[in-house]
Amino acid sequence: MASQKFDQIDLQILGELQKNGRMTNVELAQMVGLTAPPCLRRVRALEESGVIRSYHADLDAAKLGYGITVFAMVSLRSQAEADLKAFEDYVGGLAEVRECYMLNGEIDFLLKVVARDLQSFQSFLTAHLTSAPNVTSVKTSLTIRTAKQLAGIPVEI
Repeated sequence: MASQKFDQIDLQILGELQKNGRMTNVELAQMVGLTAPPCLRRVRALEESGVIRSYHADLDAAKLGYGITVFAMVSLRSQAEADLKAFEDYVGGLAEVRECYMLNGEIDFLLKVVARDLQSFQSFLTAHLTSAPNVTSVKTSLTIRTAKQLAGIPVEI
């Protein structure tokens, strides 16, 4: 997929919104050296083109009772496209699975899973992951701490 060409102002807009998606259009316009109307037009164009996919709050999982994060490496019996899609649809319905990546190599999927505690993760693991259709194995790694967690991508101006 080819990447779009962006000028320096577009990149500044993307960088600033990635840092703080709640700023007003007037604040954003001042930061990138535009007046409000052309800044808003650029933001809308970036949204309509799909470059800006959404705006959301970054929540503190621990403060909301989700004390552990686990990465689960899932291998499937079959890698036929229909089976891969079926697994993606299945985990798409599991609220505890926050991220799902299809990989190449030995492991088919890497899942980021949150749970309130080890007991609730164990229940989730046995009730939903290891018993899921087409799953042959699940290997898990419990996180100890997060050393870096940045949203988005590097925006180079």
